[in-house]
Amino acid sequence: MLSPTRELASQIADSFRAYGAGMPLSTAVVYGGVSIGYQRQKLARGVDILVATPGRLLDLIDTRSLTLSSVQVLVFDEADRMLDLGFIHALKRIVNLLPRQRQTLLFSATMPPPIAALAEDYLNDPVKVVVAPAATTVERVEQGVVFVPSDRKRDLLTTLLCDPVFARVLVFTRTKHGAARVVRHLVGVGIEATAIHGNKSQPQRERALAGFRDGQTRVLVATDIAARGIDVDGVSHVINFELPNVPEDYVHRIGRTARAGAAGNAIAFCSDEERPYLRDIEKLTRCSLQAIPVQSGTSAVRNGPIERPASSKRPREGSREPRQAPASGRRAPAQNPARNASADVRRGEPHAAGSLPAFLRRPSSTKPRSADRRGEQRGRSAATRFDGAR
Repeated sequence: MLSPTRELASQIADSFRAYGAGMPLSTAVVYGGVSIGYQRQKLARGVDILVATPGRLLDLIDTRSLTLSSVQVLVFDEADRMLDLGFIHALKRIVNLLPRQRQTLLFSATMPPPIAALAEDYLNDPVKVVVAPAATTVERVEQGVVFVPSDRKRDLLTTLLCDPVFARVLVFTRTKHGAARVVRHLVGVGIEATAIHGNKSQPQRERALAGFRDGQTRVLVATDIAARGIDVDGVSHVINFELPNVPEDYVHRIGRTARAGAAGNAIAFCSDEERPYLRDIEKLTRCSLQAIPVQSGTSAVRNGPIERPASSKRPREGSREPRQAPASGRRAPAQNPARNASADVRRGEPHAAGSLPAFLRRPSSTKPRSADRRGEQRGRSAATRFDGAR
């Protein structure tokens, strides 16, 4: 069984062992980033089920640590990513080493037409099983988009994470360096966070994922390495800090929440430069994301930047606010209390409860909407909710 990432390969092997407990079947998992010596010893004893990433599998074949001449079943998990250009040359080598008489299975929540055409090279008179329409998203995920300039995204993220409703949060970025920058910012304002991406060593990736799964880390910032099949219970929110330039990745990202029948929330931050990516996502999923209104001073409105904090410095404790001269006998207006979100976090001030939309404040365990909420939704476009990849 072939997997595109190490974390997913390890998880698949654990599932095989759990489901096959009590059966006379041995399971092994091999992937890069760790010593190859132990993996050779494991394979020397023989295995019935082998879960592997393509690169390490070829390393073992090249050193004659295993042979594929007796394989009966070949499985591609996350088949669209496996058949992507990054893996195609390795897969061609592997398939040529397999017996011609075998069963081949491909699994994926998304299958773009070019990749589907490529898959035909590995199949003979295939049967297609579709559990849900292609590229649909989990139906219990509440989804929305906040239009915000790129340079204000970190302030917006900080503001949202001040709310305790954001209990276990997975934040996605497009690049490894972007993930590292987000983590540095969050840690700098006192929010516990860690990153998982390709520049991390395998032990670092395993510790980060284990800490997030066990609840020791509240926020995990990841590239799309974590979007493919990583199963962590209780993810309350998925935040697309940067929209993916491959629309199918959006489906996989938000599928990390609302698992096993739970409810969840997915929020996308969209800058002006990312609007083409948003259109591609809405075209793929055949639905529109609901624009989230957020009050000025906490995030961005659709047609402009976040309102910047007042230029005057915050008065010291015990000092008086400067008065404004009354105009035309009226009382002087109160000064604008808007402040930078990250500054509030540094001062340890809680986020105002009324400044977030209601559905963002709803815990992920909340049951489906009440009757009056459903009635309100009937007046809106059915496109404001749609389904996802488990």
